[in-house]
Parts: sequence; C-alpha cells; structure tokens
Amino acid sequence: MSTEITAAYYRGDKTFVVEPSTAPDPAPGEVAVRIAYCGICGTDMHVYHGNMDARVGLNRVIGHEMSGTVAGLGAGVDGFALGQKVVVRPLDHCGDCPACDAGHIHICHKLKFLGLDTDGAMQSIWNVPAHTLHALPDDLRMDHAALIEPVAVACHDVRMSGLQAGEDVLVIGGGPIGMLCAMVARDAGGKVVLSEVNPNRLAIAEKLGFDTVNPAETDLAAAINAKTGDKGADVVFEVSGSQPGVDAMTACAATRARIVMVAIHAQKPQIDMFQFFWRELQLIGARVYEPEDYEKAITIITSGGVDADTVITDVSPLADIQAAFEALDSSPTALKSLIKVGEDA
Repeated sequence: MSTEITAAYYRGDKTFVVEPSTAPDPAPGEVAVRIAYCGICGTDMHVYHGNMDARVGLNRVIGHEMSGTVAGLGAGVDGFALGQKVVVRPLDHCGDCPACDAGHIHICHKLKFLGLDTDGAMQSIWNVPAHTLHALPDDLRMDHAALIEPVAVACHDVRMSGLQAGEDVLVIGGGPIGMLCAMVARDAGGKVVLSEVNPNRLAIAEKLGFDTVNPAETDLAAAINAKTGDKGADVVFEVSGSQPGVDAMTACAATRARIVMVAIHAQKPQIDMFQFFWRELQLIGARVYEPEDYEKAITIITSGGVDADTVITDVSPLADIQAAFEALDSSPTALKSLIKVGEDA
C-alpha cells in the first residue's frame, strides 16, 4: 500500500517543483515520519546552486534538518509509537568498513547522507531507517525541534574541542553553524567571542549577548589578546571557510590551544604550520555528529541554551519552497529559514 503525499523535487537550474506523490509503507526496519518542519542549510543551498547535481541528480527531494511524528512502523521496529515526536539523524552507515568496525559510524567510508544520497524531508512523509530516530520531549515545539540537527553539529564540534568551563573561546564566522557553536560553547561554560564581518549577523550575535569583533574594522588578534591578557583563545572554531579565517585561527590561538576545523573549504587553504610548532597547537577535524551529540542537542534546545526564536528568522509553507530558496539566497539578514511541511503536532 501507499499514502498520498506532497513532495518538493529539485529539478536543477535553481528550480523546485511541488507535486503530489506517494509514500510506500515503511519497509522492515523502517519508520514512516510525518514531517512538520524542515530547515534549509548551507548544503541545501549548494544543491540549489547546482553544485551537487552529480550527486543528487535532477529529481531529488532534499532536506534533513527536520522534525516530525511517527506515522508508521515497519516490521521489526520497536521502541517508538504512532504519533510520537521524533527527529532523524540523517546518516546511514554500511556497518562493514574500517571506520564502522572502529565504532565511528558517523564517518563510515560508505556513508549515505539522507536527503542528499536518498530522498529527504521536504515531503509529507519520509521513510527512514529506525536506527536514525531520536525521540523528543512531548512539550518541545516542532519548529524549535527542526534546529536539533544543526545544533548537534555544534555539540559535536564543542565536544571534540574538549572545552572546559572558564576557557576563552573564539568562533570565527557567524553564520548559522558559527552562531550555534557560540551558543553551545557558552552553554558549556566557555567565554565566547564571535568574529564576523556581516553587520546583520554581528547584530544578531550581540542580541544573543555575545562579545563580537568585526575583523574588517579591528585587528582580531590584537582584540583577542586584549580580552585575554595577551594569552589568546584556548579554543578556536574555524567556521568561516575563508583564508582570512584560517590566518586568524593560528594568530589568535593561546599556547596549546585546540583549533577545531568546522568549515568545509572549497580551496586548500594556506596554514601557518610554524604556530603549531611554536605554541604546540592542536588541529581537530569535526564532521557531522554522533548519537550522543543529538541527545545533547535535544537537551540544550529543551533547556533554552539555544535561543531558537532568534535563530529562526523566517518560515515558509512547502508550496512556497521556490520563493523561500530565492529569498534566502539574496537575504543579508536571514539566519535559519524553515519550511513548514505539515501541521504542528
């Protein structure tokens, strides 16, 4: 059997088409999730711009930053109930590669990212492997829950950094992930400074209570030294994806600082390796998230450690997905845009 749904298909050339479709019953080991909200992330914008056509094709339902409720259970699935609020950790691992064998399933050598390598959450019902689900508190708002995936990214970044309460933290780049890294780092007890050149994002960061620096107007290293007694930042998150950001991450680092590479760099950046020798710095790679990061993200959002209402800057219905992507592509003020796919639970 199948269920009539509505889905938004990426068709190439910056175009989405919203059409009726059908969702099959969940297969054994799968859960059907009725989607409430789905966020638009940077990767989705790369798809929109045609940069991932070879990977996603021209008939793909994208989206992975979502919230929803259980609409159906495949054979062999237990631990979830119809109507239960859930989010999906959109990673499907092979279970039989060196990374999986070592317990690092989130960086499986054959990892499938749901919503890119498979159809995703920009549709009424999404069938996913049961192992990707996380249960939500009954009282968590569904629009707020759609932030759990990007917050889990930030939770993983902060966990990988080994941040200790009271340490000085520099976040380079105030986009959605940078802003979330700053909030999660503050929730962990870090003394956070956020560096950003976009005045609108600086204004959001200041509204959120962060100390900010605009490196286009102020020498960032000098500002960080002034704030830390010439010590530098104990933890640095490079989230800008830019050469100036890479230059700053070593220039602002304290002795034995940990630098977490969060951003994906389109070009190989030049890195001041001398500073790694001189100050015994550590460079840490951080990719996506693990189950514990999702659980931490749920806790932080539920407790208010992330200001969801400030992060979510606009919401559009699924029927207006084309206009939503066009608006986000040209907006200097948007931080996180959501698509409302279905009804709130």
